[in-house]
Amino acid sequence: MASTWSFQITLICILLFMGLSYAGDPFKFFNFEISYIEASPLGVPQQVIAINGKFPGPTMNVTTNDNVVVNVRNKLDEELLLHWSGVQQKKTSWQDGLPGTNCPIPSRWNWTYQFQVKDQIGSFFYFPSLNFQRASGGFGGITINNRDEIPIPFDFPYDDLTIMIGDWYTRNHTALRNTLLARKDLGKPDGVLINGKGPYRYNDTIVPDGIDYEEITVHPGKTYRIRVSNVGISTSLNFRIQNHNLLLAEAEGSYTVQQNYTSLDIHVGQSYSFLVTMDQNASSDYYIVASARFVNQSQWQRVTGVGILKYTNSKGKAHGPLPEPPQDEFDKTFSMNQARSIRWNVSASGARPNPQGSFRYGSINVTEIYVIQNLPPRMVDGKRRTTLNGISFVNPKTPIRLADKYKLKGVYKLDFPTAPLTGPPKMETSVINGTYRGFMEVILQNNDTKVHTYHMSGYTFFVVGMDYGVWSNNSRGTYNKWDGIARTTTQVFPGAWTAILISLDNVGIWNLRTENLDSWFLGQETYIRVVNSEASNKTELPMPDNALFCGQLSKLQKPQDISSAKSVRGDAYNISFMMMLLVSAIFAVFQ
Repeated sequence: MASTWSFQITLICILLFMGLSYAGDPFKFFNFEISYIEASPLGVPQQVIAINGKFPGPTMNVTTNDNVVVNVRNKLDEELLLHWSGVQQKKTSWQDGLPGTNCPIPSRWNWTYQFQVKDQIGSFFYFPSLNFQRASGGFGGITINNRDEIPIPFDFPYDDLTIMIGDWYTRNHTALRNTLLARKDLGKPDGVLINGKGPYRYNDTIVPDGIDYEEITVHPGKTYRIRVSNVGISTSLNFRIQNHNLLLAEAEGSYTVQQNYTSLDIHVGQSYSFLVTMDQNASSDYYIVASARFVNQSQWQRVTGVGILKYTNSKGKAHGPLPEPPQDEFDKTFSMNQARSIRWNVSASGARPNPQGSFRYGSINVTEIYVIQNLPPRMVDGKRRTTLNGISFVNPKTPIRLADKYKLKGVYKLDFPTAPLTGPPKMETSVINGTYRGFMEVILQNNDTKVHTYHMSGYTFFVVGMDYGVWSNNSRGTYNKWDGIARTTTQVFPGAWTAILISLDNVGIWNLRTENLDSWFLGQETYIRVVNSEASNKTELPMPDNALFCGQLSKLQKPQDISSAKSVRGDAYNISFMMMLLVSAIFAVFQ
């Protein structure tokens, strides 16, 4: 027995020495078990996707430069990928969790993601990216905090809260997916959820009895940082808290010029954080509201999420009508002007000590230009599809990044057009050939009848302009070349355009897509391929040793490959990871 204890103590000393020898950026470990559970967020029992038995999933709380390790066990009855929306995956496009970069995790299998949140701060979220699964849940927040030595441009808040809002159907993702495949629209959502819960019963006629609602308890006089993400399917939402100002502080990893809003439009896929001071009297609770935008409010009353803000000394329940949304159903000028008002705080430090504005994007010469136009759904090769520049994207059975690694031919084409094609639309795997260290201008022209939001993996981009009408070269005269917000997801209003600038400094295969889930599912996406001809681990880390194989490379996949719970990033990473596993095992012995 004594020899056993002696061995354990010696081993712990060795491991502690190894930890000191390989000291560097910390590791954060998460275990995600993805499964179905039954829930009734709108009062109707339905199947939702939970993480560790919870819907929504847990918020991942990490700090700039942390190494994040997420072990995923897929207990769904279909394949799965998790996408870390807004995490730039610097040097690690292998970990992006999209079909262009990763083979899916089969049902009942484990797979471990490992990536670093390098030089990032801010509010983001994760979600399942295959098979319309996000419509059934599986999402949760990502909070990337500043390092202690980097100041934040406001007083440290009393607490940090995460709110997930989004439109919701009582049909699960399989039924919704089949509706789209049957060439039909999804129709009006059944409601809006706040943190996976239905509306507070503010109106006995509209809201049935017995629905569980979100209640957030706060202390009077304190200021909270409230991070809000629209994780829904296709509905722009107006977010507001009754009688409270929303002081905008950050948008998807960039600190903003601080401005007060009584409400803010949050479009699908977007995230913001607000500073909210609890400065009202406590005579009653207050409504938290997320309601559909640009719709007939009388017809969409049920498509409204309502939660409760409760002071610790509250004297009564919230009552009366909800705070009014913007009254501009047929005029989106208010919303566009609101979007234009969101500016980059050029004097604040972001993830690094230097001010955000030290990157003077407005003085960089553009090296490539793409005018990308969408259209409403149309028939392509007998299927109802959506397009960008006349191309409806088809995800290949072999991921693009894997095809490049193994030099496979014919998996995709590097021929995405720089402007809309003439002639009939077509279904292809057409990819943008980006230039490493180039500076790309992308004009997103929305010819659909609804607001679209567009997301770019691997990067933040600068939103330099938006307006109604058709973009032209003269439109550049309206660009904001100084403090346009840097973010990962931007709205494009119907019949309007939005211009973004992207510094292509991150090697990999990166997804450019609409975040409107129905249009994305039907083909409105592409990828930008950014390659460093001087292959180097300094610009892209090697393929992880636990990479899955599929498509043309499926014969390389061995069943035992997935039993590995690690994704190797060189010796130091590997040893640190093994050290943590061994320490955990030893502590288990002592218990």
